[in-house]
Amino acid sequence: MVFSIATVTFSLYLPSLNKFIMKKILFVFTLVLIISCSKEKEVDYVAQNEEEIAAYVAKNKLNAQRSGSGLYYVINEAGTGKQPTATSNVTVAYKGYFTNGSVFDQSNADGISFGLQQVIRGWTEGIPYFKEGGSGILLVPAHLGYGNSDYSGIPGGSVLIFEVKLIKVN
Repeated sequence: MVFSIATVTFSLYLPSLNKFIMKKILFVFTLVLIISCSKEKEVDYVAQNEEEIAAYVAKNKLNAQRSGSGLYYVINEAGTGKQPTATSNVTVAYKGYFTNGSVFDQSNADGISFGLQQVIRGWTEGIPYFKEGGSGILLVPAHLGYGNSDYSGIPGGSVLIFEVKLIKVN
């Protein structure tokens, strides 16, 4: 008799237990689906950026140097004043644009002041190639700029070109 009461009791809970288990399985499945769909594929732009910069340099007949990190730079005027380090605070006038010529940012002629540890890695590395009064071009691949993610209207993976003039090492 106890067995049949236990069987009846168990069978009464079985449908609700099955619903509970099914809800948990459905929840886990949905969670896995959302997580797997929300992950963007990481694209390695290094080779693509290298080709884009090389084509830009050739098209514009630039005498660009390539650093070990992949930064390209052109020194139009070396400058004669102090030379900054990667930790210096500097004042720079600049114009930033894409390889198609579209400008995304620009300072006025007086420039802006900032610490070289507060900017993209391409600037931290590139500005110290100049002395005060120096000017040139920095061709920054994405891994030294804003990476693979979009940032303030700059598409992820973009090559950034900056015409720079180092006004002062502060």
